[in-house]
Amino acid sequence: MRKPKITVIGAGNVGATTAQRLAEGHLGDIVLVDVVDGVPQGKALDLYQAAPVVHHDGLLVGTNDYDATEGSDIIVMTAGLARKPGMSRDDLQDANAKVVAECVSRAVRKSRDSIIIMVTNPLDVMCEVARRVSGFPRERVIGMAGILDTARMRAFIAMELGVSTESVFALVLGGHGDSMVPMPRYTTVSGVPLPELLPKERIDAIVQRTAQGGGEIVKLLKTGSAYYAPAAGVYEMVDSIVRDRKKILPCAVYLQGELGLKDVFVGVPAKLGAKGMEGVFELKLTAEEKALLHKSASDVAAQSAKLPVDLGTVS
Repeated sequence: MRKPKITVIGAGNVGATTAQRLAEGHLGDIVLVDVVDGVPQGKALDLYQAAPVVHHDGLLVGTNDYDATEGSDIIVMTAGLARKPGMSRDDLQDANAKVVAECVSRAVRKSRDSIIIMVTNPLDVMCEVARRVSGFPRERVIGMAGILDTARMRAFIAMELGVSTESVFALVLGGHGDSMVPMPRYTTVSGVPLPELLPKERIDAIVQRTAQGGGEIVKLLKTGSAYYAPAAGVYEMVDSIVRDRKKILPCAVYLQGELGLKDVFVGVPAKLGAKGMEGVFELKLTAEEKALLHKSASDVAAQSAKLPVDLGTVS
């Protein structure tokens, strides 16, 4: 029986850790691609040499050549620049739009039926780049952000209450960034709504810490960025798709009228299965929650409008 084939573009910390999680999770054969000669080859070989110890038998191939990615079922895009001191959000967007456009174009030429999972920042706008360049339907271009943001919120709640992270269920909507929309009303601990367990000021502090995203980690590390948690988020998405689990997961989706939003990528609960994004799970929002979500979507749309018109498409 043919194993799923998963291409991970970018062999930095996020890409390499993602490849490790996918391989050790027995999700398929992995191709790790990077522009730097020797880096994907070395990391793939290192990961494959761990296979006899951690007991998986998927293939791991490192390459600089997209020919090796042909026939991929899933393409995970992690390549791109991290935001550096003095670099504006627009500078980062312009630089990474070029990277994403080139990589996606080269990858989908070899894998026209694949599903793209975007990780590169600014996440929601890079999803739009991938959608335009690939020409794929919205079901096959999905962004990994909400799972990561939600995982961070769950971790902070577990720390606050001194409980297992497995007992905490949370939800974060909106764009991946300053305008994300954590949803305490839809957050529970073993079924008990969070507002019944913590006072408003403590919930507000957790929401604020969640909204900082990976900035706290960057300050602690002083260099680099988060990669263990982002890789875990990708794993959950790929697992649901490859194994057709139909999980409802918060992901960046190209909305077409759901929640009153259209023609914009924004984080919402979505069902992930073998066909990719198989539907949006629509929530009943309060007027305040809806206003925050629409503001977040408006921010994403404004940034997407700055993309160059000549990104190109794959014929």
